[in-house]
Amino acid sequence: MTALSPTLDQPHPYPGKLIIVEGIDGSGKSTQLLLLKKWLEAQEHRVFFTEWNSSELVRETTRRGKKRRSLTPTTFSLLHATDFASRHFHHILPPLKAGMLVLADRYIYTAFARDVVRGVAPEWVRKVYHFAVRPDLAFYFRVPIEVAIDRLLTGTRAQPKYYEAGMDLGLSEDPIESFRLFQSRILIEYETLVREYGLIPMDATRSIPEQQEQMRAKVAQALKGYRPKRGTHGRRTQIFWRRFAVPQSSGAHGQTDRDRGH
Repeated sequence: MTALSPTLDQPHPYPGKLIIVEGIDGSGKSTQLLLLKKWLEAQEHRVFFTEWNSSELVRETTRRGKKRRSLTPTTFSLLHATDFASRHFHHILPPLKAGMLVLADRYIYTAFARDVVRGVAPEWVRKVYHFAVRPDLAFYFRVPIEVAIDRLLTGTRAQPKYYEAGMDLGLSEDPIESFRLFQSRILIEYETLVREYGLIPMDATRSIPEQQEQMRAKVAQALKGYRPKRGTHGRRTQIFWRRFAVPQSSGAHGQTDRDRGH
């Protein structure tokens, strides 16, 4: 595999902190991240929340492609990469430069796992995301596939969506079985990413309070010596700080661990 960009090999130079969560659907990662957000805000930290597949840039194109079921693995990968690039430069870097805490529900590792399972070359997808900065903390919520399925089936939907279940791969005509096969392959890729990028494994079968306690302990350790800074990267930093003093996100208002990126 070709050498990765220095942006992933080295810590980013910005005064803020980037904390991300990864995991398959039903892992509970979104719930844990939103609990962490409330905890950090209670400590009067300035927090900015962002989630996968949330840029307006390609949302309509993605929606139409999903509706027509016309997205090839490469097209799907490029649409998500375009979406991420927009979020990275407009919603992740500015608050990092402003000294804020950025919480991301899914990051580039989602693409590294899903796209490879869909048949995209690992080297290629890593090159596509070479511009991404390395997170300060990257949590991976590890969950058995049957536990994830049980959580999803007892949620708000009776069955997973078409792309969520990986039905575009022709694994099975049954959405539940297709989901099991597709997400099981993603689990294998995530284990590779844990070793390759040092993701922090979290036992997602433990109780919500236990997971949150462990997560907070690791975040508190990472924030030792952290001091918010303003205006260290130009005038636009100060403008961004004021604009996002009270960040808003659809994911921060009751959305559970139902991924928007399928």
